Amino acid sequence: MSHLSNFKESLVAKGFDAAIVSDKLNQRYLSDFPFDDGLVLVTRGESYLITDFRYVEAARVQTTREMTVLTAGNGGMLLTVAGLLSDHGCKVVAVEEKALSHADFLRDTEVLCDYTVKPGASELLSAQRAYKDERELDTIARAQSITDLAFSHIVEHLHPEMTELEVALELEFFMRRNGADGLAFETIAISGSNSSRPHGVPRRQKLEKGFLTLDFGATVDGYCSDMTRTVVLGRADAEMKKLYNTVLTAQQAALDAACEGASLHGLDAIARSIIDGAGYKGCFGHSLGHGVGLLCHEGPRLSPASPKDATLQRGHVVTFEPGIYLEGKYGCRIEDLACVRPDGSFYDFTNSSKELLELF
Repeated sequence: MSHLSNFKESLVAKGFDAAIVSDKLNQRYLSDFPFDDGLVLVTRGESYLITDFRYVEAARVQTTREMTVLTAGNGGMLLTVAGLLSDHGCKVVAVEEKALSHADFLRDTEVLCDYTVKPGASELLSAQRAYKDERELDTIARAQSITDLAFSHIVEHLHPEMTELEVALELEFFMRRNGADGLAFETIAISGSNSSRPHGVPRRQKLEKGFLTLDFGATVDGYCSDMTRTVVLGRADAEMKKLYNTVLTAQQAALDAACEGASLHGLDAIARSIIDGAGYKGCFGHSLGHGVGLLCHEGPRLSPASPKDATLQRGHVVTFEPGIYLEGKYGCRIEDLACVRPDGSFYDFTNSSKELLELF
């Protein structure tokens, strides 16, 4: 079934007659068309992409055939929606509670005063988007292949005179040149003492000796990839090797345990217990992983906070990214992107080596 058909079924099951979708990623998810000025209206019957003159021609070519493209009337998009709701006999309408400000929600309820407007669309769409179909998995695989190529490129391109910012830009240019639509998130390239900050910002200064953490991802057709590799600039001492190998052992143990039905909380616990047991308790401050799709961070989460009964399911795409960070000194993270395929098998999208590389 299509994304739109599945969403309609969810609406009906929750007692909604229609949903107004305003978040641009959810609009793309349902319509196959990327745009940022308009609304998607889903009813139990017809569904509509409502936009203005700038997007109509492209939308009519790209939008799924399950959806009708309309130009908003003179009264604006919400009045156009109100008319369509009346035409379809709708009474109870879901809106995206996570996408609307309080002011927007009040405006919607005022314009749509003839209907019962309730939150609920965001929760339904977030839950549905956690399960990727074959087309989505293929697209994510393409994005990850570009990311793997970028890592191979950067380790050959690095030199001591580069700044952290130049490393980040080189990764970004390479991914763009090799098929990426854009970046999945702001590229992290942090060296030496800056690597102790899990989400440090690349600096306009030359690379420091020690760990260099590279966390980056591409987008293809809107879908994200995400990977992290940590290399050494110079030579690793015994403590650096111990730290790196602890992170790698923790990640591999979690990957080895991953399968359909594996506990999300339990997978995090496997990696965390190895890091804690090696003497780094308190130095792994984030969760083991997160879902990846149209957003780089979406459901599900591999975390100590995950519900005890939450498990890895077919269609889930998640990261495995343990790390150890010694404040003011250095840090290391290793991240792969993996999934449970529709046939129930576990698959790691990431092909880049995790051997400890010493450069320069």
